[in-house]
Amino acid sequence: MAGMIPFSILDLSPIAEGSNASASFRNTLDLAQHGERWGYQRYWLAEHHGMPGIASAATAVVMAHVAAGTSTIRVGAGGIMLPNHAPLVIAEQFGTLEALHPGRIDLGLGRAPGSDQTTARALRRNLQSDSDEFPQDVLELQDYLSDTPRQRVMAVPGQGAKVPLWILGSSTFGAQLAAHLGLPFAFASHFAPQMMMQALELYRANFKPSAQLAKPYAMLGFNVFAADTDEEAHFRATSMQQAFVNLRTGHPSRLPPPKAGYLEQLGAQEKAMLDSVLSCSAIGAPATVADQLQAFIARTGADELMITSQIFDHDQRLRSYELTAAIQRQLA
Repeated sequence: MAGMIPFSILDLSPIAEGSNASASFRNTLDLAQHGERWGYQRYWLAEHHGMPGIASAATAVVMAHVAAGTSTIRVGAGGIMLPNHAPLVIAEQFGTLEALHPGRIDLGLGRAPGSDQTTARALRRNLQSDSDEFPQDVLELQDYLSDTPRQRVMAVPGQGAKVPLWILGSSTFGAQLAAHLGLPFAFASHFAPQMMMQALELYRANFKPSAQLAKPYAMLGFNVFAADTDEEAHFRATSMQQAFVNLRTGHPSRLPPPKAGYLEQLGAQEKAMLDSVLSCSAIGAPATVADQLQAFIARTGADELMITSQIFDHDQRLRSYELTAAIQRQLA
């Protein structure tokens, strides 16, 4: 039945107002350890640069911290923004992670720089080329990680590492590439849901089986703000809503504390923007969240959900994930 699908955790290591990166990383490991106990399938961290509220810029380093403090949950990048890196460097980083934690590492790859042009230049990648080199970079990386690479340069560690690759996307481009390469596809519906159904349809229709994957596998990002009551959940969700409005109006911020009556203070334009970007969300008490999750799974046929909960208070964030795990078990 639809309710049997695994749930996973997406964490941006949020830096809350009044806090710092050290606290974020302690919270990240704590959430991962709880998530492992609660039965989540994987714990993914995302690469973003120059964002005051996101601490996971050095994604592979944070993954090493999480993987060392857990024992069974899969740990991955959701994702590494490949335009920022030489594929060889990523092969070595993930070859290292796989050598340290065999059979537990995932590598999700994104095409966006995860930053602006100025930051991309500071990352020292060549931005001169007009053509989109992402598909080529993915193939080069895949080759480094294979048993018998065709390239003269060897990734040590990395060669033969068999780290599962995923293609991330928020449009139809990633869907077509994932289908063509026969790779699992993770869609960013938690903040860019507009093309979700179209991307899923393209991915499933054009999927070509590969050595890694026999049939299409789609994981969808989904926001959950679960609390003991609907009112409390809506209050907790205002931190993420404020952060989004700040970001889209050109004032990226640390994760703000929740604000009573926040949505009522917004103009029609900001409200519409939030409705659009956060349409793949469940906010409420367990019964409310269960209904919304079930409806989303039924509508999309998702193979797995990647749950993100940008909640200001760490204990409340843990509570949201604990309630969500209980819902998943109940639906199963």
